[in-house]
Amino acid sequence: MSNLRTLKFYATPEHDCSYLPGKQARTLFVDPRAVMDRSIYSQLSDLGFRRSGSHVYRPHCEACQACISVRIPVDQFQPSKTQQRIEKRNADLIVTSLPCVMSDEYYALYERYICQRHADGDMHPPSQEQFINFLVEGGVDSYFSEFRTADGELLAVAVSDRLDQGLSALYTFYSPEADKRSLGVYAILWQIRQAQRAGLPYLYLGYWVKECRKMRYKTAYRPLEMLHNGEWQFVPLA
Repeated sequence: MSNLRTLKFYATPEHDCSYLPGKQARTLFVDPRAVMDRSIYSQLSDLGFRRSGSHVYRPHCEACQACISVRIPVDQFQPSKTQQRIEKRNADLIVTSLPCVMSDEYYALYERYICQRHADGDMHPPSQEQFINFLVEGGVDSYFSEFRTADGELLAVAVSDRLDQGLSALYTFYSPEADKRSLGVYAILWQIRQAQRAGLPYLYLGYWVKECRKMRYKTAYRPLEMLHNGEWQFVPLA
């Protein structure tokens, strides 16, 4: 079994930044051959690493520090009035957590979501292979949380990793037709509550990038901690 001292890391050449148009980025990857348990993955998460399928990585740009790891201390979380309304609006949904697997039902929802919400992004066009590589493979303690109506209609799936010190919210895909439910927001709120129920102190949200419109939603969850110079700090947000 690997540990932090024996892990090997590899930096990529410069490539187009996924968050800031016109910028070049580099990424630091953990050796994909490393045998990683939850303890190591949890330690890496506290160092700002993130998982995508079998790859554990963090930004490694020499001239840019725009990508900032953020997490919510769930016991101190204070929902806004809008978030409270969204929780009430979705109280009828039945949530079940299951192993990460590929199914026709999951993929149909994922495909619809990517095509209607992210047709301009680097995940378009979607494919079954992409779904498996991104969401099914590589999890240490991972699960899909299904959000269904009382009659069984699948409206959303939230993908989470269990860490020693919290949950890591990896990705959520949902029905684009159910706009009024604000399912993306509700999935995060539900994961906050799930961490609270499990007695876990944090929900990790990945990276916040101030100049990236698609990342700004993360600052709506207060209080929020950001990783600065290797330390997690509360940062006032305007």
